[in-house]
Amino acid sequence: MEPAARLTSKARSVERVDAGGLTIAYERRGDGPPLVLLHGGMSDHREWSRQLDGLSDGFTVVAWDAPGCGGSSDPPETFRMADYADRLIGLIEALGLDGPHVLGLSWGSTLALELYRHRPEIPRSLVLAAAYAGWAGSLPPEEVARRLEQLLAQIERPAREWVHGYVPTLLTERAPAEMVAEVEAIMADPRPEGLRPMLRAMAEADLRDVLPTISVPTLLLYGEEDARSPGDVAERMHAAIPDSTLVVLPGVGHQANVEAPEAFNDAVRTFLRTVG
Repeated sequence: MEPAARLTSKARSVERVDAGGLTIAYERRGDGPPLVLLHGGMSDHREWSRQLDGLSDGFTVVAWDAPGCGGSSDPPETFRMADYADRLIGLIEALGLDGPHVLGLSWGSTLALELYRHRPEIPRSLVLAAAYAGWAGSLPPEEVARRLEQLLAQIERPAREWVHGYVPTLLTERAPAEMVAEVEAIMADPRPEGLRPMLRAMAEADLRDVLPTISVPTLLLYGEEDARSPGDVAERMHAAIPDSTLVVLPGVGHQANVEAPEAFNDAVRTFLRTVG
């Protein structure tokens, strides 16, 4: 599982490794303790551009493309959260990331919990942003069914028909037009074959049993106006994870890493400094 040749696109570079028979793409920046970034659903590592820039002065920041997203291979339809965690472990081991901090956003937060379930010795700390214990673990069954049905139908249609209507659930109405366009552009590259197992994995995931077992430092980071992971989800996560820290960023939505990158990065950096 040796890194392949580095591929450069615009000012950024993307590298690739093999993990369990799948090609996994990632971007790596900076030097220091390793920090692994796990993007949300229907996205890829590009949503972390402000963290790759803003945190790489103190950390080796690695942002992956989950299987089925960005430059990574599509997984089998049968893939579920444990399979994604297995490929993430493969990436971490291939890159020799010793005791990484693991930061997951939305879908990526559930993946971070699945990683902890299987290999609790890997993460030095967890940062769970806009986090769920899986949709099944955090949302009412009828809401899980509604989201899954809607998204499975949408990804079969041209992205231009539905992406614009989805972004208001990710950013507040105050987000500037260029930011909205950036998020839409990332979401406009869906591959149904890759996204179907991702969505089903999230819908089926229930990680509530993992939360009370977490013994590493854990930061929960939410936007005050998050329409997808609302305040009651945050409070339940905070109550269930021993000694966790909850930070709510005012005036921003689900993708606080995009909408308020300085505040987001400051919260992450402040927390990780306490971890050592």
